[in-house]
Amino acid sequence: MAAPVLRLGFPGRLWALTWRDGGSRHRSGSQTGPTSIWARRQSSVAQPSLHTAQKPRKGEHKWAAVVGLEIHAQISSNSKLFSGAQVCFAAPPNSLVSYFDASLPGTLPVLNRRCVEAAVMTGLALNCHINKKSLFDRKHYFYSDLPAGYQITQQRLPIAANGHLTYCIYLGKKPSQETTKTVRIKQIQLEQDSGKSLHDDLRSQTLIDLNRAGIGLLEVVLEPDLCCGEEAALAVRELQLILQALGTSQANMAEGQLRVDANISVHHPGEPLGVRTEVKNLNSLRFLAKAIDYEIQRQITELENGGEILNETRSFDYKLGCTMPMRDKEGKQDYRFMPEPNLPPLVLYDDTSLPQGADSQQVINVDQLRDMLPELPSATRERLVQQYGMLPEHSFALLNEVGLLEFFQNVIKETRTEPKKVTNWVLNTFLCYLKQQNLAVSESPVTPSALAELLNLLDRKAISSSAAKQVFEELWKGEGKTAAQIVSEQKLELMQDQEALEKLCQTTIDGHPQVVMDVKKRNPKAINKLIGLVRKASLSRADPALIKKILERKLSL
Repeated sequence: MAAPVLRLGFPGRLWALTWRDGGSRHRSGSQTGPTSIWARRQSSVAQPSLHTAQKPRKGEHKWAAVVGLEIHAQISSNSKLFSGAQVCFAAPPNSLVSYFDASLPGTLPVLNRRCVEAAVMTGLALNCHINKKSLFDRKHYFYSDLPAGYQITQQRLPIAANGHLTYCIYLGKKPSQETTKTVRIKQIQLEQDSGKSLHDDLRSQTLIDLNRAGIGLLEVVLEPDLCCGEEAALAVRELQLILQALGTSQANMAEGQLRVDANISVHHPGEPLGVRTEVKNLNSLRFLAKAIDYEIQRQITELENGGEILNETRSFDYKLGCTMPMRDKEGKQDYRFMPEPNLPPLVLYDDTSLPQGADSQQVINVDQLRDMLPELPSATRERLVQQYGMLPEHSFALLNEVGLLEFFQNVIKETRTEPKKVTNWVLNTFLCYLKQQNLAVSESPVTPSALAELLNLLDRKAISSSAAKQVFEELWKGEGKTAAQIVSEQKLELMQDQEALEKLCQTTIDGHPQVVMDVKKRNPKAINKLIGLVRKASLSRADPALIKKILERKLSL
């Protein structure tokens, strides 16, 4: 797209509005004003600002909850959406602020190409229609951490719309009880983040950090197709995995890179939708689920007691586990939306509409970005099930922990052990140790190569399963020893001397006549006890399968 040149009233100076490549980076948080996601579901229903509970008809006590989400994801980019200021988490306060971010007079926005590409890729991955022409708007509200007094967003014509997100939910413990659900996506829009207010209650003052002001956000607006906290958390988790797979957002909720606003109402089935409340800035999946479930129950209790639901914005107090009122809910008219005068329409192209001889640095080709899409989480899970024969829930577990799938695949490359056994060790042993010590996969003292070596020893029956667990425990200490060295030092290798093992079995038989008698009486527990006694005598160095074979032969079973 040709870059228009705008002249300001400063002698001898031109301000160009051009594409800027923001590169790829992550970090920092996000929070934005709300966007209504209820218009389509409630447009045919005239709702008052207040709803009073009606006395339910006889036998009618059921309530239905309606939940919609607005998800703000920070775009992975080296620089901000409309300025060249760097993006870096936990930088010193107000150290990453450009003149535009501070809203100094005469500064103009310069659109970051990387942010636009991220929005298009996200829209494609979420099955959205990509608008070849989208518009920027000003959304006015007055907070001290918003220097311009408005936020640049895409209210009228967003970059992507009308998509859907599919996620899985387990109705029970059995794999057969897994079901797939779909939530519609109303739109995806580009917008700026605001700064950060730091409240110092001790000194009765508020400090402002503008490092976050102007960082590019993707606002993903979900239609109100959800009905509880669990569904909302699963849908957001699936979106988080998609964003991370695309590389469009790191979506680290702990660093504020993914924040969720939940719109919640309750009503009797078959009746008009209830008045909604919005719970703002939920920054963990656990808190998201808790906040929604609490708010649903609060509204039901309020209505059943003859109370009324206010159309308001609330926050979630995670310490108390409840939502608290913040302010009355703003409407569109309160934001005084207007077209952004300093940004022309954003025009995208595809292979058929691309101008001949166009500069690839000045245009964005949607079809080219479509071809660059990586394997998405749903496809990855399906491939894991087909390629390695694992259970669907195991494929979910591998993807849900950051870096765990890569760890698993690296172990698979270096071992001859069958994939099911590798899956078992990675999920039941390795992941268990990580959880116990609250470590990330990247912080593990056991490398994929070390685990692969251990599994190779186990696979060729050089050590027993119990010895393998001892070796893993030693590997976890991170002393730099290999599995083979630990086995040798602690004499954990299985006995290979058949004659010695025969003598050990005979000695055990001679020393435990009562157990032998029980075995001959076909007591199923007795043979296992005898095997255990032989293993104990061998210091757990004897192969249980081989012991059983020798004992059965000696006892003529």
